[in-house]
Amino acid sequence: MPLEFDSTHQHCSAVVDGVQCRSAVTDVQITTNDDTHMSQANIGGQQVPITEAEADALTVYKARDLRHHTIGVEPGEDSPVI
Repeated sequence: MPLEFDSTHQHCSAVVDGVQCRSAVTDVQITTNDDTHMSQANIGGQQVPITEAEADALTVYKARDLRHHTIGVEPGEDSPVI
């Protein structure tokens, strides 16, 4: 689900379940989904899965970056998955 950027007005938007979410980029928070080990953005109160490239682009426009690294262990395995 690609994000759309309006660099002139510094807003971003995305469609989630058929509903368009829109927010000023400075109001967007980028977090880590611990279950999927992927980034997500809170845009207009909706959690939107995003790529790392989209997360990096949002930070250029001053979105709040709250991501963290995750390390998991696959079921039946002893070594961590990074």
